[in-house]
Amino acid sequence: MKRYWLMKSEPDVFSFDHLAKAPKRTTSWEGVRNYQARNFMRDTFRKGDEVLFYHSNTEDAGIYGLAEVVREGYPEQESPWCMVDIRATAKLREPVTRARLAADSRLKGMMVLKRGARLSIQPVTPEEFKIVSALGKPEYL
Repeated sequence: MKRYWLMKSEPDVFSFDHLAKAPKRTTSWEGVRNYQARNFMRDTFRKGDEVLFYHSNTEDAGIYGLAEVVREGYPEQESPWCMVDIRATAKLREPVTRARLAADSRLKGMMVLKRGARLSIQPVTPEEFKIVSALGKPEYL
């Protein structure tokens, strides 16, 4: 069963544009140091799952692109941590900012909007993914 995720990255560290310009538009998603997020990647992510790529810690925080999981969880070097590989699939012509997410009553349940929801990897529902994707008017790569 396909799942849907929101993955956060600070744009000055690694933005959606960085992912889109990576070889084969693919990179490993590493450096996650939260056990719940690690467990999602290790135990739940599956090849073909779809991702909302979220820019965090910036004035215009929000979703800037779409990606897909192309390699399921595998060890990050010799450590208890895990990573996955993702591939950019579409850049959003209209980024869906946090303010825009909050203004849409259909998205009020999204974890990213909840106070204290700081996880860098969060599940989203298929309906939330569909709504955000439509709002952003994706340009497929």
